[in-house]
Amino acid sequence: MAKRLIVLVALALSFCGHGPRASAQDGQTPIQVNVVLVQLSVAVTDNKGNYVSGLKPEDFAIYEDKIPEKAATFEEGGGPARTVSLQPLTDDRPFASVTGATGSSDTSRLSSANVFVLFDTSNYMYRGFVYAQDAIADFIRSLEDVSKVALYSYSRDLSRVVTLTPDRSQVLHGLRSTVAGDDAALYNSLLLTVKDAAPLTGRKVIVVFSNGPDNASLVPPEDIAELAQSTGTIIYMISTKEAQSEPISTAVFQRMSTATGGKAYFSKDWQDEKKAFESIRDDLGHLYALSYYPAANPNRGWRTITVKLVGKDLQKYHLRTRTGYRLLLNQTATPVQESKVEAH
Repeated sequence: MAKRLIVLVALALSFCGHGPRASAQDGQTPIQVNVVLVQLSVAVTDNKGNYVSGLKPEDFAIYEDKIPEKAATFEEGGGPARTVSLQPLTDDRPFASVTGATGSSDTSRLSSANVFVLFDTSNYMYRGFVYAQDAIADFIRSLEDVSKVALYSYSRDLSRVVTLTPDRSQVLHGLRSTVAGDDAALYNSLLLTVKDAAPLTGRKVIVVFSNGPDNASLVPPEDIAELAQSTGTIIYMISTKEAQSEPISTAVFQRMSTATGGKAYFSKDWQDEKKAFESIRDDLGHLYALSYYPAANPNRGWRTITVKLVGKDLQKYHLRTRTGYRLLLNQTATPVQESKVEAH
């Protein structure tokens, strides 16, 4: 049932982008696949966990299934996205120079960010409910550079308390209206949240606050992680010692967040909860955003993404980003523009 559900979700998603078109040669039958503008959010830190700023496009090398890719855009932190000229790749210069700020529709959307807060209102939340609300409220107020914020809550079912809006007061009002209730179907609700975020352009972030393990879902967390990676959605998990006391939930939260380029936090008390939200806000403010149109690639399934820093002086730093995505094949046309590429 879970596999069928994830297929239905995947078929509902739409992707946009324009890319090169390769022609058939030597009588070979081409494979038609959708071209996507692959968007990456990359965190760069030193050995002490401090963020590294001031890097340039030529400091990064992107590979998809070990195939070198050309950057289309580059952005540092919350700054404006810039177009990278698409000149031929060379071994020592995987990127061409930045042409400056751009007002094109593709890159202006990349500068935006949409944050979904998914709040656990299950019966696990009877203790510390108000403290959790306070921590989330402070986090929402701090998101000054984010375009829109949504507040969802979950127990056995997902509640879209406030859909994406630039109005922070509306989100805060919705937060105060939430009450604790039934069993926790975290994975079911998270899947629906990823589905809501998937068609959006620009940076997509889901911040989950969970006070306990999942005890009511039918969807396996592995399917959620794959869908989030394939749609470029970052997942951050904030949980409490209630979830950490169950080793399976701890491992799942960590794997899911790491696979999407996010992080998992386990808070001992309400003060730690506030620190976790502050850390996420800081992380969002320091992410590098890179995008590229994939080169011709016959792989119609899971594609592995590798991002490296170029130059000996940068090898000491650490990178965090999503590890790949699954290409959706043979989609019917949608209102969003899409293009095709032929591979062999």
